[in-house]
Amino acid sequence: MPIGPLMLDLDGLEVNAAEKDMLQNPLLGGIIFFSRNYASPQQIAELSQAVRETAGRDILIAVDHEGGRVQRFRDGFSQVPAMASILQNANDLAEAKASAYRWGSLIAIEVQAVGIDFSFAPVLDLGNEISRVIGDRAFSTQVDEVIELGREFIKGMNDFGMAATAKHFPGHGSVEADSHVDIPVDERPREHIISQDMRVFAELAQNYQAVMPAHVIYPNVDSQPAGFSELWLQDILRKQLGFDGVIFSDDLSMKGAEVVGGYYERAKAAVNAGCDMVLVCNHPQEGRQLMSQFDLKVSPDSAARLEIMKGKSLNYSLTQVRQGNHWQRLQHDLHLDNLV
Repeated sequence: MPIGPLMLDLDGLEVNAAEKDMLQNPLLGGIIFFSRNYASPQQIAELSQAVRETAGRDILIAVDHEGGRVQRFRDGFSQVPAMASILQNANDLAEAKASAYRWGSLIAIEVQAVGIDFSFAPVLDLGNEISRVIGDRAFSTQVDEVIELGREFIKGMNDFGMAATAKHFPGHGSVEADSHVDIPVDERPREHIISQDMRVFAELAQNYQAVMPAHVIYPNVDSQPAGFSELWLQDILRKQLGFDGVIFSDDLSMKGAEVVGGYYERAKAAVNAGCDMVLVCNHPQEGRQLMSQFDLKVSPDSAARLEIMKGKSLNYSLTQVRQGNHWQRLQHDLHLDNLV
């Protein structure tokens, strides 16, 4: 059965009765975990197994595990720093690139060790001080440094079996407003956006496997937020940049998505613009209602693209993974205290 176009979430530490029907709906193609779903590595591995067994088919499991303030699983996992600290704590760019590769590798190993296919990472936005939501989540404020560090981080993820999701195309770091709670508008000229923020995504378009567009309006390019814009997703990302991987919507429950209408209108607009999978997070009632209303068929092209997001090194025992040479070497090289 092909992977469906919706990604939703769960209420707690186990699959409850109401969620069993949801997981068996063919429109559901993915589940994203949050901190409320996590108690321990063993528990989250068991939850991953339960999700797949209940669904009875291919389903993607994801998490936001970037590091810094965006790391859903902490107890029992290596503490990943904010990406800005990689360059700040290095003696030079070469050392920072080696560190970025190792952090990407470690995230891939640990997240897949509990049965999760991928983390929505890395952030390829510029870390400009103006941005309330990006800041130290970004590798740097400089385009060339973000490109160099992002490339190595992605390679680390890929080398250990995890697909990378670049966010937030074409760049969220140059607006002050947080799209979780506001509707950001980036008034800069098109040429500035293309030559600065978007250059990172353009340079690395053949490196990452998926992209998540920003809920930001760039009025000098299009009147719609990037994630609902056929111009941004089809004309620029697909045709101009030659990107042929997966496009995930950002969370449709965010304030930045409200300009499109209700949840049904948002989902339909995102899919029509070119998104392969749309996310509704932290709003279970709206997510399930959308599932019952959704009249768009599963796209064979989207389903085929989504296959590349499956974890290549899935395991269900972080304890077992920690006994391996790769994990132990990364702990040593990153100067971390081994977890027990």
